[in-house]
Amino acid sequence: MMMRLMILLSLCAAPVAAQGLMTAEEFDAYTQGKTLFYGNGGEVYGVERYMAGRRVVWSFLDGDCKEGVWYEQGGQICFIYEERLDPQCWSFEQTSRGLIARFEDDPEGTELYEAEDLDEEMICYGPDVGV
Repeated sequence: MMMRLMILLSLCAAPVAAQGLMTAEEFDAYTQGKTLFYGNGGEVYGVERYMAGRRVVWSFLDGDCKEGVWYEQGGQICFIYEERLDPQCWSFEQTSRGLIARFEDDPEGTELYEAEDLDEEMICYGPDVGV
């Protein structure tokens, strides 16, 4: 699976024509029920599962998954995750190859692109348990 994902990421890195920023309704219709893998600069970045009620689960592909919710604010899609209550706001554009997400107020200009909806489960390990 990792090799397939790396090939898809390299294909998705090429610029594609965007169709404008997505509204909350468009984003919800596009993402709900999907598990999307994201890349950045040809590298795997993370995966997010989108569920009903604007609920999400995010992972940097390390098995540590964070539950959260998203909402629209000022034309951006903002996420709040457990253990991190400061909103992470992004603008999303739909292209012929999938989503492009730009992190707002980021001096480094972080941009993620959708690798593919692989229709696979993301791996989430349980909480750390002491002895």
